[in-house]
Formats: sequence, structure tokens, C-alpha cells
Amino acid sequence: MNEREGGRTGPTDGPGGVRVRRARPEDLARVVELIAEHAAYEKAAPPAPGLADRLARLLFVPAEPRLRCLVAVLPDGTLAGYATCAPELSTWDGTEYLHMDCLYLTESSRGHGLGPLLLAAVRDEARALGLDEIQWQTPAWNENAIRFYDRLGATSREKRRYTLRTEG
Repeated sequence: MNEREGGRTGPTDGPGGVRVRRARPEDLARVVELIAEHAAYEKAAPPAPGLADRLARLLFVPAEPRLRCLVAVLPDGTLAGYATCAPELSTWDGTEYLHMDCLYLTESSRGHGLGPLLLAAVRDEARALGLDEIQWQTPAWNENAIRFYDRLGATSREKRRYTLRTEG
């Protein structure tokens, strides 16, 4: 990103007047809509009720947020996509890295240079935090995403992701 304000990354301008910036509280309703689209795209369960409130606490309440959300904004002000990320730790390396949890663009916004713009903004977040690496995952069936990440020079590691509920 090309501006720094108070140590935080500022907006990045992209093709056709698209901008990537940090999400604002007034963006949350649309971000939740995009998250629901993303979940449907990945054939996952829809977000649980109250997601906007939970995200607001992670994104805006603490002085240093636990979660960062970057949004791609079209010239008309429409949010066309988002990327979320948060610092994580690698035991094997003994270092911190930025984990990109999601990167999603609406179907009509794909193929117009917004994906690289969002990923560049995530990369700038990592740099601003003093982190040398970004890590993420994508479903093995998502061949378009895999080609996109490969074109950007990312490398992949085969792993299977598990989840385990803490209750019952």
C-alpha cells in the first residue's frame, strides 16, 4: 500500500479506479454478505448469526486488532471483495507470520486485477507488522485459486486441515 497513517497501511489504488483499504465499521454488513457468498462458493455452512458483531470486536475494539480486513472498493463505492489476515506463530521456525484466512472476490470482479491488488495489500500488512512471510490455504478443488497463487510465485505444501470443537 502506498500510504502510511499512524503506522498502519493506507489505501492502494488499482486498475480502473479500484481501491483497497482497511474495512471500516460501516462496511461490516457488506463484508458479512461477502463472507456468506464465500462460504457458499466453498460449499461450507453459512456464517452463524451475529457475525458482524463478532467481527466488529476483532477488527475495531482493541487498540491493535486481532484481525485485519482489507476490502476492494469499486469506483462506485461497492465492496467487490475482501481479504482477512492475522499474525500467527510457527513453532518449527520460531517466528511469526501473517496468516491470510480469506481472500474472496465476487464472481463479476474476478479476472480484473483485484486479486493481486488484495494480495499486495496483505503483503503490505505483513511488512507493516515486521513479518517476513504470509501463509494461507485454499481448497484442493479450487483450481482457479491455485493457478492464481502459482502465477504470483507462491509455493504450496500439502497438508490436511482439521477442526475440533472444544465442547462435547
